[in-house]
Amino acid sequence: MILLGIVTIPKTRKFYMHRIFAAAVMALGLTFGAAHAEEPGLQRYAIGDLKLESGEVIHDFSIAYMTEGTLNANKSNAVLMVTAIGGNHHRIDFLIGPGRGLDTNKLFVIKTDAIGNGITTSPSNSQTQHGPAFPHFTIRDMVQSQNLLLEHLGIKHLVAVAGASMGGMQTLQWGVSHPDMMDGLVALTPMARTSAWSISVNQATRQAIMLDPAFKNGNYTEEPVAGLRARAAVSVLDTRTPNAMRQQFTSPLDVLSWIQGQEDALVKSGADANDWIAQSWAYDRHNVGDTLVDGKPIYGGDPIRALHAIKAKALLMSGELDLYNPVEEGIEAAAAIPDGRHVTIPSVQGHVAASPGFKPADLEFINATVRSFMSEVTDQGRTIQ
Repeated sequence: MILLGIVTIPKTRKFYMHRIFAAAVMALGLTFGAAHAEEPGLQRYAIGDLKLESGEVIHDFSIAYMTEGTLNANKSNAVLMVTAIGGNHHRIDFLIGPGRGLDTNKLFVIKTDAIGNGITTSPSNSQTQHGPAFPHFTIRDMVQSQNLLLEHLGIKHLVAVAGASMGGMQTLQWGVSHPDMMDGLVALTPMARTSAWSISVNQATRQAIMLDPAFKNGNYTEEPVAGLRARAAVSVLDTRTPNAMRQQFTSPLDVLSWIQGQEDALVKSGADANDWIAQSWAYDRHNVGDTLVDGKPIYGGDPIRALHAIKAKALLMSGELDLYNPVEEGIEAAAAIPDGRHVTIPSVQGHVAASPGFKPADLEFINATVRSFMSEVTDQGRTIQ
């Protein structure tokens, strides 16, 4: 039913069928979008035409989200969760819940889906701008859509913004674009400007998809399965580390059947090739230094200057070796934020150190660190009472 622009999506058997594949895909760090399109409790805010910073427009735009916890009377306990590339509102569920880093006994967490993830309006689900007709968008456009959702919900200030990978990148963008909007930023495996290495990785995944003859320049009627399988195989190389795989596979050839399982899970998850290409295009072009202030490019493309404008306390966390979003990017960004700090996750898991599915100790460390940080941000909970 539709109520004040929000659509509540009913429960269907399709959702439960897709849950079978969730664990395998999440374990690789290749979180999926479309598989949750029928999830109970998912809501949508229908915005209409969303004007992008390029001047183009996404028509009939709606942003999908879920919530956990209870919003207090003065709306002072809200946290915005933003998701990773190819991911959805469950991307950092390991950090959200009673007693966790983002404690839903105290906090109201709004878990959003990003433009292009197959749940929020995307190339795969747009009726009027389907597939390659969908306009290019940026991470700042994602932030703009989330801000419109908050306005709709009547939330004028946030305790924090939190996310991992592309979610960490959106988190830093939030701090630059809206420096007075939040008290804290929790950015896991982030970058303030996408590195050449990360762009190279994304290009390899795009090429893997686009070289499949079934891709048909994005005008396919059935998913280019061979391309998606190749994308999953390539992504193993940037989401894992040699040390992690050495520990996981005492018999090295066992990795081949494991990779086959990751390919199967991605294909069955409902992932869409055009969605991945669109989001990775936005990922590649991200630079907080390009943020406009009152319509003017005051930072001159310099991400360090832009990070200096962040007023919130900021916690950035990365694994010891991240082959997708290099740890050096997070360390440099934290040093540029006036009240920023970087904490290294003591893990050999690389990019997936901030993902469920591998080492519970990694998630325990992240939760403990975030829990302590949030206590500081909220003055031991006093500011959210």
